[in-house]
Order: sequence, then C-alpha cells, then structure tokens
Amino acid sequence: MNDIAIHVEGLSKKFHIGKLHGKNKTLRETLTDTFAAPVRKARKLLRGEATGASGLDDTIWALKGVSFEVKQGEVIGIIGRNGAGKSTLLKILSRITEPTCGFAEIHGRISSLLEVGTGFHSELSGRENIYLNSAILGMKRMEIDKKFDEIVAFAEVEKFLDTPVKHYSSGMYLRLAFAVAAHLEPEILLVDEVLAVGDARFQKKCLDKMETVGQQGRTVLFVSHNMPAVTRLCKRVILLDEGRLAHDGLSHQVVSRYLSAGEGTTAVREWKDLKAPGGEVARLRAVRVKSEHGEITEVMDIRKQIILEMEYDVIKSGYVLLPNFGIINEEGIPVFVTLDQDIKWRRQPRPEGHYVSKAWIPGNFMSEGTFFVGASIVTLFPANIFQFNEDHAVAFQVVDSMDGDSARGDWAKKMGGVVRPLLSWNTQFNPSSI
Repeated sequence: MNDIAIHVEGLSKKFHIGKLHGKNKTLRETLTDTFAAPVRKARKLLRGEATGASGLDDTIWALKGVSFEVKQGEVIGIIGRNGAGKSTLLKILSRITEPTCGFAEIHGRISSLLEVGTGFHSELSGRENIYLNSAILGMKRMEIDKKFDEIVAFAEVEKFLDTPVKHYSSGMYLRLAFAVAAHLEPEILLVDEVLAVGDARFQKKCLDKMETVGQQGRTVLFVSHNMPAVTRLCKRVILLDEGRLAHDGLSHQVVSRYLSAGEGTTAVREWKDLKAPGGEVARLRAVRVKSEHGEITEVMDIRKQIILEMEYDVIKSGYVLLPNFGIINEEGIPVFVTLDQDIKWRRQPRPEGHYVSKAWIPGNFMSEGTFFVGASIVTLFPANIFQFNEDHAVAFQVVDSMDGDSARGDWAKKMGGVVRPLLSWNTQFNPSSI
C-alpha cells in the first residue's frame, strides 16, 4: 500500500432533485416545514404524485459504487458523457463535498483545478490570490516565494499582477488558476476540463505542463472530453457511465470503447439552429464520416475508402471559400490536412445557398486506431478569415483485419506509424551472385 496515492472503495453520491435541501432557514421556517410536511405528503398521495415512499425517488445517484486505485506517479484520464459523475468524483477527492457512502483514501498533498478560478477571491489582486491559494494548499511562504516568478511567467499576467482578479478576462483567470495549481509541486493534481477555456496556444501550454508534472513522478487525474489530450497524457483511462465505473484500462482501448459505444464523439454532428458555428459568410450545418457506400459509420475497414462530408450554408455571397478537413490520431498527432481542390470553386466566389463538400480518403492509407476530424472554412478573397473551425467535430475508428490483403499482411503484432499505406514491392533474385 506504500505506492498507492488514491484508494477509492464503493464511492457513491446522492443528490436531491428539485427543491434545495440544506437551505439556511429561520427557526420559524423550520418549525412550519416540520408540521406541514405530513399534510404535503398526504396531498401528493391523493394527487398521485411521485414521492420517495411511493417507490419513485426524487433523488439521483451521481456516483454509485465506484472503486479503483491509483498508484503514485500514475497519470489517469477520466472520461464519460456529461452527467456521468466525473466532476462529482473529483469534488469528493478534493474534499469539497462528502460521499453519501463509501470512502476515498488520499496519500499526499492535493492540488485541484475543478473550474476557472477555484479558490480565488474576486476582490484580491492576482499577487494576493497566488499567496492565498498557495497557503490553502498547505505551502509555506518560502516555497511560495521560490515558485512565484515561475507562476507569474506561466500565467502571462505580469502587467495585471496587482489588479483585482474580478477585472480579469476568463482567459487570464484560467491562466493564473492553472499556473498556481500546477506549479506548487503537489503530490496529486486533479484537473477538470479547464482546457475548454483559453486559446489553442495556452491549451497546448497546459498540456505540456501536465505532461511534465506526470514525468516528475506526481499523480494526475485528468477529466476531459478532449480524447487526443487524454490519450496523449494518460496511459490508463477510467470510463464512467451513469455514475458507475464502466471500464478501466489502457487509454487507447477505453477511448475506443467510449467512441464506438456512441458515448463520445461520433461519426456525425449536426447543427440545426442559429448556434451553429460560423461567421458572417458561412455557417456549418453538419460533419459526417461515411463508408464508401454512403453509410454513416464510426468503424471503418482499413482497406476501404472513407468519405468525409461537410454540409454548410453560404449566407453572404461574393467570397472565395476554402473548405478543409484536419485529421489527428488518438495520440494527438496531426496526420494530414486536406484542402478543397474542386477546380470549379477554387477561384470562383460562391453565391448564397446550401453546399455539401466531400473528400475521399483512399483505402489502405490510414493506420489502425481512432481518428478525429476537424472541419473549417476560411475565406480566401477579399480577406483571409476563418468562418468556423470546429476541432474534433467527429471521429472514426480504422480496423485492420487479419485476412492478409492489407499492409499488415500476415504480421499479427502491433504496427506503428501515423499512416499505413499498402505499397507496391518487387524483389529480384539472382542465384548466380551467391
């Protein structure tokens, strides 16, 4: 047990639906509710409304019987649909909330970043919040002084260090909060989907820092819907489904199960309303992955053609547009970018209307594994402006068979590589040269 950082046993958490329980009441309100409760219950029964006594509970289990162990130095991803219990689990581990039943043993000092600005006081300056937050985490003044300059440099808030954080933008708030949580050398770091805020450059900076934290032998629990980030950082992933532990294993295997079960990013995403991604020229309506027969599917045979489809509206004419797809693998490595090369539209402004653009990936080109598709459109004329750039819009899996007619041939073991093309080979034999 000396190498165990976190031990979770039968962890469960129940929340009440509807009326808030635990609200601060006056003595008069408490006495009134106590005497009125039997009357309200009788009225509900007469009306046939659901109550706990009638067998239909007004509670929900955010977590139910979750058990696992995390060894010191492990970097573990926690994934699942919205409402699966991921954030609740981290809040219990952070001692923000208590479990209904079960327990969690923590061995080491915890630093957590569960939402933007966790533990910050809006009226205090950035400088004051660094010292306050660090003190809450149990750091001594000497330790804080040692890390102070590094925290400020990472957060990039030097000019606003003595400004109250209530005047910070959400990006500045996030940078400072993450910098404090990641730089104070906790034994255990808990991070919950904070990378959804901030620009791409800062997201990469955070991921690099978390990777460094893991390499230093510290324990990290990372909740995210960004599957490439999860597979890049974590060798092991825990999948939660409706509050229960559904899978616990190697990151690539668990992420693949998550996607293939339709619980995460799927092979199609559609936007029907005005909230669809877009600018003043074009608006995205759908991204799809299809088989060579035109069927939407998440699992592709490595030998077969794959169709990427982008559906969009041009709402302002007079612009030359460049639709494009970007493909990255489950390790976060860019595989390729493909640009619309349709000669009809390369230099032709597009009139207002509805469009569907397709790109074909040849068979025996992709490698085996999970791939994420980003879709975007940029105007080329009169100005280069992104109309939308939807990263990780859809995903698909490529499966390599053992039939012997793919690039794998008869090789049964794992093959590396970003792509796996079936190349032509020729071997000449000359016995006289022996």
